[in-house]
Amino acid sequence: MPKQSTSTTEKVRNPMREIKIAKVTLNIGAGKNEDVLKKGLKLLQKLSPQTPVKTVAKKRIPTWGLRPGLAIGCKVTVRKGAKELLKRLLVAKSNTLSDKNFDNQGNFSFGIPEYIDIEGLEYDPELKILGLEVAVTLERPGFRVKNRKLSSRSIGKNHLISKEESISFIKEQLGIEIER
Repeated sequence: MPKQSTSTTEKVRNPMREIKIAKVTLNIGAGKNEDVLKKGLKLLQKLSPQTPVKTVAKKRIPTWGLRPGLAIGCKVTVRKGAKELLKRLLVAKSNTLSDKNFDNQGNFSFGIPEYIDIEGLEYDPELKILGLEVAVTLERPGFRVKNRKLSSRSIGKNHLISKEESISFIKEQLGIEIER
């Protein structure tokens, strides 16, 4: 059978090059304030199906009054349903992000100053006004190689996600505008 030219055949996409959303991490920093920590845990419980966990200080910083084991914030990681949650969170940012929100490994993060801007959440007098940080991790098939327990390896530089690739992925998949 003779070879067909690329102009007559469809260009086949490599499934190993497709980018997907691995996880969305929501974070609220409370410092030493126990009241803000309780409010943050309640807010994260409303936002995600998973239960949030407290983050603790690992180092002693006397000028800030921190010691190891002191709860200073809370976080939750969403893997299933991450795309739907991300769409709700991006509405609070008017579906626009800056190119400064993206790092060189293809991940991006942004902050939401007031939770009442998030679609589906109403003002709760007990929570008052509270903001949060959102970090989104993108990956390709095969990224498990760097995280697995046995025989872990580094990812080849051609398989890593660049800043430009992650920006184009977000524009195509979520319809987000990127400000330069």
